[in-house]
Amino acid sequence: MSENSNNDFAFGKQNYILVAIGAALAILGYLLMSGGGSDDPTVFSEELFSTRRMIVAPILILAGLGVVGYGIMKKVKD
Repeated sequence: MSENSNNDFAFGKQNYILVAIGAALAILGYLLMSGGGSDDPTVFSEELFSTRRMIVAPILILAGLGVVGYGIMKKVKD
């Protein structure tokens, strides 16, 4: 085998790490967004519109998707 057989993969180790971090951020955002409903359907819950669900979770999801995109587009160093 030649020494260049190590470059058979499209992504490097750093790319996979970035994609994993981005996926974890997106999953964390979805987990933060979940819940908030009321057990009784006739009672409205203000918790549905909390800062965590309306601001923090979408920012984490978008950041995670951005990190995944960056991890995919980043050039592999030779």
